[in-house]
Amino acid sequence: MHSTLSDQQVIFDFGKWNAALPEHAKAYASAQPYPHIVLDNFLEEWAAEKAMREFPPVKDEGWIHYVHFNEKKHGLNKTDLLPPFVRQVIGELNTPRFLSYVSQLTGIDHLLADEMLEGGGLHQSLRGGFLNVHADFTVHPHKANWRRRVNLLIYLNRDWQPDYRGDLELWDREMTQCRQKISPVFNRCVLFNTDEDSYHGLPDPITCPEDMTRKSVALYYFTEEKTAPRKRSTNYQARPGDGWKAPFIYLDKKFVALYSRVKSTLGINDDFISKILSLFSGRKK
Repeated sequence: MHSTLSDQQVIFDFGKWNAALPEHAKAYASAQPYPHIVLDNFLEEWAAEKAMREFPPVKDEGWIHYVHFNEKKHGLNKTDLLPPFVRQVIGELNTPRFLSYVSQLTGIDHLLADEMLEGGGLHQSLRGGFLNVHADFTVHPHKANWRRRVNLLIYLNRDWQPDYRGDLELWDREMTQCRQKISPVFNRCVLFNTDEDSYHGLPDPITCPEDMTRKSVALYYFTEEKTAPRKRSTNYQARPGDGWKAPFIYLDKKFVALYSRVKSTLGINDDFISKILSLFSGRKK
């Protein structure tokens, strides 16, 4: 999926971003509440615009509907259903050259791209969408020795306003307070370590107009370990002020953990649970 564009039409300017690596790597390592960085104008402007124009609307065919107590969002990770240019952008960000860039930025060697786009690909939230604060699953569901290490998110939301909410929240490792809020504005990239206590989310329902959505490209990078790392599914957490929601957040987390074990054992994908959830929510698949 490597780009075949001419040098005049690069998707990602390696020269520019590699030149800034020493400064950015230092900032990444020292960031709080855990290693992360926010990089604006990440893709070349024309590429981000084209990817945004191609971004498909949420519809039943191909989209996975993550709709349960802890989240309300939609994902598309089937490579053959991605728009051609979006597929090309993802391919560029999964090349060995780009992985080398991310390794130098994060200090994590031998990063691997997930060609299955497990849990990643395209994410989209309609008005009212949310994702409770959580730490991500730690091991690839279908590759027992692959440890999840880095998340990359690129936002494709032109004219996103502060009162739409939808900021990515980074919480401290003790879940006592939100330490960073990152607006999902156009062509902004966020990279962060996915440790067992890298808590993040967008827990308050977004309030964008009905004809808008919150769009992002989500890619996850892994390392292959000699022995299988400790496996844990998505670890949702209640915020200090969540009150009555806290026990439901916990119970839903346990359901997700059970599903994750079944998914790994039987080799099924997220489209299966999407169909089940659609039945409960009255959607037709």
